[in-house]
Amino acid sequence: MATPAPELVAVAEAFALPGVVSAIAPLGNGNVNDTYRVDTASGVCFVLQRLNTAVFPQPELVMQNLEALSAHAEQHPLIGQRWEVPRLIANRHTGRPWLLAEGQFWRLQSYIEEAVTVEAITNREQARQVGRGLGLFHLLIRELPPEQLADTLPGFHVTPTYLAAYDQALLCSPIGQDDREQWCAAFVEQRRELAPILEDANKAGLLQLRPIHGDPKINNVMLCAHTGTAVSMVDLDTVKPGLVHYDIGDCLRSACNPAGEEACEPDSVKFDLDLCETLLEGYLDAARTSLSDTDLDYIYVSVRLISFELGLRFLSDHLAGNVYFRTTHPNHNLARALVQFRLTESIEAQEEQIRQIVAKLR
Repeated sequence: MATPAPELVAVAEAFALPGVVSAIAPLGNGNVNDTYRVDTASGVCFVLQRLNTAVFPQPELVMQNLEALSAHAEQHPLIGQRWEVPRLIANRHTGRPWLLAEGQFWRLQSYIEEAVTVEAITNREQARQVGRGLGLFHLLIRELPPEQLADTLPGFHVTPTYLAAYDQALLCSPIGQDDREQWCAAFVEQRRELAPILEDANKAGLLQLRPIHGDPKINNVMLCAHTGTAVSMVDLDTVKPGLVHYDIGDCLRSACNPAGEEACEPDSVKFDLDLCETLLEGYLDAARTSLSDTDLDYIYVSVRLISFELGLRFLSDHLAGNVYFRTTHPNHNLARALVQFRLTESIEAQEEQIRQIVAKLR
């Protein structure tokens, strides 16, 4: 086993570990933060993360939200099942759950043992458990007052904000001769009226702000390695006040596209109705009491909008020179945008069936 980098060991050992560091290795494939698994001589593992302060310019507020969530979870545990919220580990020198070192912001959290994530749904039971995981998370935090949470990412999951950012990117980098760029730009133009639909419903009092996860894609739901049941949700930096519909839509968008976000052939992208129904069954089994009939009415709108929104974000980042999402080639974000827009088309083509699924599960 390779010797862990001394600088990472020094960061990890600034926290209150139960033993010396024995190994450090990259963990996951997130697009924003740098994440590592830390093994200690005591046998206990942890998750070390360097927060991307370009994305989270006020990381202390992120940590305050995590502390509020952790305290609430301790006071309102989900009885009768395994459900874990990652614990923050204190800096041994300051007592705070973070470390600021050479301008970099670090934190250490507990590691969810004997649990795994999936990058793509391979069977209906996985879909059920991913939906159940989000439902349990919403059930856990439904009584957490949203005013106790800071809005760490103003404009995050507020689609009109992304449309405005796209328009600004267009001013700086107009669409060229690339057929894919032109197709994506035309796709956006045809759906401009879609952008404010959830925000307008909120302003009209039809939908209410609540605590949300903010990024409930399938690989943020931890499944028990033995039973396959949902046991945790991770990547909690985006927990903030918002509309649960962004969570529901994002979870469906992520889970019900078997081709995945990185599909090489956009024409292979389809929204899978069987996975949709099974995921919603799992979600509503856990969280139905948290939702009004009006909330249910907006589920189709949500999954359509969030797919469009993510495509818009990828396209804007492509035009801006790939400054937000990590990429492996210059047109990576353009390819990602194509996938999300093809998924949006598939969702639109199956509107009646999706609405029938929701009606069946009421």
